[in-house]
Amino acid sequence: MTDDASQEQLEEQEDGLFEHHRIVVDRGQALIRLDKFLMQRLPNVTRTKLQEAIHLGFVKVNDRTVKPNHKIHPEDVVTVSLPEPPRDTEVIPEDIPLNIIYEDDHLMIVNKPAGMVVHPAHQNWTGTLVNALAWHFKQLPEMPGNEGRPGLVHRIDKDTSGLVVIAKTEIALTRLARQFFDHTIERTYCAIVWGVPDPPEGTIDVHLGRSPKDRRVTIAFPEGDIGRHAITHYRLLQDLRYVSVVECRLETGRTHQIRAHMKHIGHPLFNDAMYGGDKVLKGTVFSKYKQFVDNCFQIIPRQALHAKTLGFVHPATGEKMFFDSELPDDIKSVIEKWEHYVKYN
Repeated sequence: MTDDASQEQLEEQEDGLFEHHRIVVDRGQALIRLDKFLMQRLPNVTRTKLQEAIHLGFVKVNDRTVKPNHKIHPEDVVTVSLPEPPRDTEVIPEDIPLNIIYEDDHLMIVNKPAGMVVHPAHQNWTGTLVNALAWHFKQLPEMPGNEGRPGLVHRIDKDTSGLVVIAKTEIALTRLARQFFDHTIERTYCAIVWGVPDPPEGTIDVHLGRSPKDRRVTIAFPEGDIGRHAITHYRLLQDLRYVSVVECRLETGRTHQIRAHMKHIGHPLFNDAMYGGDKVLKGTVFSKYKQFVDNCFQIIPRQALHAKTLGFVHPATGEKMFFDSELPDDIKSVIEKWEHYVKYN
């Protein structure tokens, strides 16, 4: 990309600033201070830095400068603009194999393996799903404010496996994005969690936001005055005494939603190091049992979570689409090992 082309992609404002972030506040967002809101939405930024940026006029709400204690409201537009341009969003095409389970002229469904990052970002600029898509397609559409992530309507975590829908046209991108925004997309995940949920079926309706202690981690805010509205419906599929297999159906799609919600109700995902699931949480700690658990951890060196199904209305035909996927080998192997263990111990 030439310097001129790069410059054309930057929407320089009259005050000489370059827009880095544009956030449209959720309709269900509770009233919250601007600096606290941005702490939840922008990783790797301290509250002091945010407050300084707000005081300097780099942050605006509905195109107006405000103070850090300004309360944001549903559907406000928050922009963060800085004197320097954002990082070049050009995506480098890479010849990475894709497991495509469906494709037509409008969209594609990919079964993403665990370990693959969905889009380029800090510390992961190459080897991502988007780099692979750039190799397979000459041009995919991008959403405004989402440059560098062509075709993406949603994402799943690096170490979560499963189904991702890719838009191949502007219309498909816009209409699929609307379905995600309206929470009409049907998504179920299969997870192995510590313990057995009681009741075996229920709904977790608890706000989620970034932890002030560790910005990488999402935590629950039961009072609902901080964070974003989040709803997960869960159902017990298999009771394996010390762990269980559960189905989680997302009504909203927040960062680490299932991982944070299941931890909140006392059932962290199996081997989820970030949320405390990478140690023995149920059962004794005698050597034989601990060795068995460690062996399971080696089989699945990641959180035991798979995006199993995906349902939506086709953006061009209006047809109801539904896709299901097989559990990956690591999750199937761990389930089989637990089945054998509880049967003979």
